Amino acid sequence: MPSPASSRSLRIVFWILNVLLGAAFVAELFAPKASVALDQVTIVLAAVAAVAALKRQLPLQNVLPAALVAACIGGVAHAVSSRPNFSLPFGPVVFGDAAGERIFNVLPWTVPFLWVAAIFNARGTARLMLRPWRKVKAYGFWLIGFTALLAVAFDVALEPFAWHVKHFWLWQPTRLAVTWEGATLLNFVGWACVALLIMMVITPSLIRKQPGNAAAPDLHPLILWLGALLLFAVGCAGARLWWPVAVDAALAAVTAFFAVRGARW
Repeated sequence: MPSPASSRSLRIVFWILNVLLGAAFVAELFAPKASVALDQVTIVLAAVAAVAALKRQLPLQNVLPAALVAACIGGVAHAVSSRPNFSLPFGPVVFGDAAGERIFNVLPWTVPFLWVAAIFNARGTARLMLRPWRKVKAYGFWLIGFTALLAVAFDVALEPFAWHVKHFWLWQPTRLAVTWEGATLLNFVGWACVALLIMMVITPSLIRKQPGNAAAPDLHPLILWLGALLLFAVGCAGARLWWPVAVDAALAAVTAFFAVRGARW
C-alpha cells in the first residue's frame, strides 16, 4: 500500500497533468491554426493523463506495460501500413510533417501516444457503459469488444480532423469506392482488429485483483473522450466539414448518455 505522502504526491501529479492538458486543449480550441508543437504536446499529455488516471486504480507495474504494449502494437501496425505496396492493416497512408519526426524514418513519434490515449480512454468509457453488467461472466469479453468499437468510433471522428484540418496524414486512392473523408472501410476494420489485439494482450494485467467492493465509477476517461470529440468537431467546423461535425456530435451524445447511465447504476 502506498504511504499517505506518496498518495498525495500522486494526486498532485495527476491534477497538474490534467491542468496542463486542459490548458493545451483550450489553446487548441481557440487557435485552430495552432503550432505543430502544441498539437504534439496535446497528444502526449492526453496519453500520459490517461495512464495517470488508470494508475489511481492499479499498480504502475500493471499500467505501464499495458501502455507500452498499446503504443508498440498500434505504432507497428501504422508503420507497416505506411510502407509502399503493402498498405495493411489500415490502407495506403502517407504521414505528413505535422505528425512529428519519424522513428527510424518511418513512423511519427506521436502515433504510439495517440494509440495509448485512444485505447485507455475507450476502455475507461466502455467500463462506464457496461457497469450495470460488471458481474456477468462474459463481462471481460464485452469490455474487449466495446473498447474496440469505441476505438473505431474515435477514429471515425479523428480522420477528418487529422487529414483535412491538421494534415497529420494523407490517404492514397484505392479501388475501394466507399470512403469516409478519404479513409476507406479497410482503415476502420484495421482499427477494430488492432484494438482487439491490444485489448486481448493487456486485459489480464488490467484486471483488479484486490478483493473488496467495486471501485467508484471513474468519469475521467469519459471527460477526455468527450473533450477529444469536441476538439475534432470544432476543428472540422472551422474547415466547414459539416458531416463530420454532425457525426462527432452524434457520437458524443450517444456515448455520454450510455456512459452516464452506466455510472449512475
